[in-house]
Amino acid sequence: MARKRKIIVHIATSADGFIARSDGSVDWLDGPTPKGNYGMGAFYKSIDTILWGRKTCDMALDFQKKGIAGSAFDTKVKNYVFTRSQPHSATPPGVEFVRETVKAFTTRLRKKKGKDIWMMGGAGIIASFLDEEEIDEFMIHVIPKFIGEGIPLIAPSRRTVPLKLISCTKFTDGVVKLHYAVTK
Repeated sequence: MARKRKIIVHIATSADGFIARSDGSVDWLDGPTPKGNYGMGAFYKSIDTILWGRKTCDMALDFQKKGIAGSAFDTKVKNYVFTRSQPHSATPPGVEFVRETVKAFTTRLRKKKGKDIWMMGGAGIIASFLDEEEIDEFMIHVIPKFIGEGIPLIAPSRRTVPLKLISCTKFTDGVVKLHYAVTK
């Protein structure tokens, strides 16, 4: 039997739990990264699909327009963007917009042969997948900075989601990677 493709949230948060400032800015992430870039290369080799919320996609497209290095969509992986509305601009190569339910989409996607799936974010799409029990793991890189306010890791709702710690990794710059499995 084929291994089930896992949906993994791989993300950075401030020490106070935000993934971005209220305006979507991630300027607080700027800074040198240690050798190995927090294991990002190895993680990226383990996936072949990226899931985006519409606002996160729009931010990436804005970065791309501004010519920010590394912001273009990688056409070597499949990119799915969840949206309730018609896209305002041309669809970039390698990007498909999704309007079906989370459950229907993930059922179909997990049946396809492939590597694991990166849930890029943001907070709304992470919450939607979590509420449908379609998140398998979280890899949260906690950046040692408080930003005071912003967009939380998961959109607010009344929920309790038990997690099982897989590993905890400390980096030389004070970043800590918490790797959790979602217990079901």
